[in-house]
Amino acid sequence: MYCPFCGHEETKVTDSRLAADGRQIRRRRECLRCNERFTTFETAELLMPRVIKSDGSREPFDEAKLSAGMIKALEKRPVSSEAIEQAVGRVCHKLQVMGEREVPARAVGELVMEELRHLDEVAYVRFASVYRSFQDVEAFRETIEHLRRHPRRRDANRDQLPLLPGASPPAPKKGS
Repeated sequence: MYCPFCGHEETKVTDSRLAADGRQIRRRRECLRCNERFTTFETAELLMPRVIKSDGSREPFDEAKLSAGMIKALEKRPVSSEAIEQAVGRVCHKLQVMGEREVPARAVGELVMEELRHLDEVAYVRFASVYRSFQDVEAFRETIEHLRRHPRRRDANRDQLPLLPGASPPAPKKGS
């Protein structure tokens, strides 16, 4: 690794840690010539599959396009940027572990809908309405009924005590 400050090719690693939910290694390095310190990140290079569009054409997977679609669905919803990035990461990871060279766009859309359902039900319905091309109010009603029958997974934060005094505590768990 060349030093980004002086270009010297010899550096030493002073610290290594896992980052990005264990998918990266963060390394602190020091240049042996100028003694400047800098950080590098190491990740496994896994190829993303090509996406087969509904018209049969194929295109490279585009993480930015995936992220933009999820952000659009979550616009003005109370979901943090970090939660969105993690959801995008989970979709990418699921696509990588499939081990397929090509995946139908429909499979990618289903993975996105699964993540949105767990993040925010309004965003899920927004995305589903465009993705599944809802033609009438009945399609919205069916999707909302499906959400009622299959509630999203419980947020980890709901089991924690409030940070601010006067905030309402979480509802007691059933069976407690």
